[in-house]
Amino acid sequence: PQELDGYYYPEDGGNGTNDEYWSLGPSDNLLCSLEEVRAFSRLFVPVAYSLICVCGLLGNVLVVVTFAFYKKAKSMTDVYLLNMAVADILSVLTLPFLAATHAADEWLFSNAVCKLVRGVHSVNFYCGMLLLACVSLDRYVAIVQATRSFRLRARALAHRRGICLAVWAVSVLISVATFVFYQKYPAPGPVPDGGRQSHVCEPRYAGVSEPLHWKLLMLGLQLLFGFFVPLVFMVVCYLLIVRTLLRAQNAKRHRAVRVVLAVVLVFLLCQVPHNLVLLVTAANLGSMGRSCRGEKLLGYARQGTEALAFLRCCLNPVLYAFVGQKFRGYFLRIMKGLLCVRRGPKAPGFSCPKLQSDTFASRQNSETPDNDNASSFTM
Repeated sequence: PQELDGYYYPEDGGNGTNDEYWSLGPSDNLLCSLEEVRAFSRLFVPVAYSLICVCGLLGNVLVVVTFAFYKKAKSMTDVYLLNMAVADILSVLTLPFLAATHAADEWLFSNAVCKLVRGVHSVNFYCGMLLLACVSLDRYVAIVQATRSFRLRARALAHRRGICLAVWAVSVLISVATFVFYQKYPAPGPVPDGGRQSHVCEPRYAGVSEPLHWKLLMLGLQLLFGFFVPLVFMVVCYLLIVRTLLRAQNAKRHRAVRVVLAVVLVFLLCQVPHNLVLLVTAANLGSMGRSCRGEKLLGYARQGTEALAFLRCCLNPVLYAFVGQKFRGYFLRIMKGLLCVRRGPKAPGFSCPKLQSDTFASRQNSETPDNDNASSFTM
């Protein structure tokens, strides 16, 4: 059954097969209404997605601008952070379409836009998660494998285009099913008297054998590459990193431990709730023992945890870039330059940086050897 138009409708057109879902209660011929969940979604999702879109765009665009004008990407972590910022920008740009859909209670755009929005979001979601795993691995090499890190990281940096291209290619490959199955189609169910047929942008498995298997495959891919793969990399790499840092009697290294803990905790807080909801959804597929109350609670949880998962796009710039003193310095230089544009370069008591010379100087400095492996934490 599919959640459409406030009810659960059978995918076979309502012929009474086992795919049809009925609410449990004294009246077994009533469909489970999800109008309460839809009313909550119409209010909560547009506001939450709009705020996340604005904050995510602001933070990630500043990261891209900082890398473009001041900070040359001199390590693989920097390369990954730049690609992650681009992926997060593309991801949050899909949120206005989803916010409008929830506000209007239907898909307002064309079928091509449906496939594009869902596909772009899927590609950049997976890309961001795989890049988190790559950042964890690069930091592990820099800190734990310190004696070999210069050679290994220099080799990786020489092949940075190929590595990043592979990450994006894998993300596109995982998202092929999203491009194929998502489409705009009329919402099943009765059309209100005098009303018009509403449309949805959802996966449609008409014409394929074993649609339940395809649903489970898409959920499985999202859980595997969107949660478990980055989680395993982060837990293993950061545990080894923390063990190495705790052995070093260095205040800067101990500060790095706190950064590691913050990174892992934010990932868990943002991703675990949503993926638990996905696990429950996967377990419930095809089940006939679901209650109407349980489906409503799952609907509320899905809306809240999806917004929490999107919040990661706003927090990534803070955790991975602006936590670093050098990066904050470059950022403040950009802000100072913007103030100069607004107030004028000859404003009394205010000295303006010269972008070109500063850029050249910063890039010259970035090309000098840097043996501080703690830089992998953008400290």
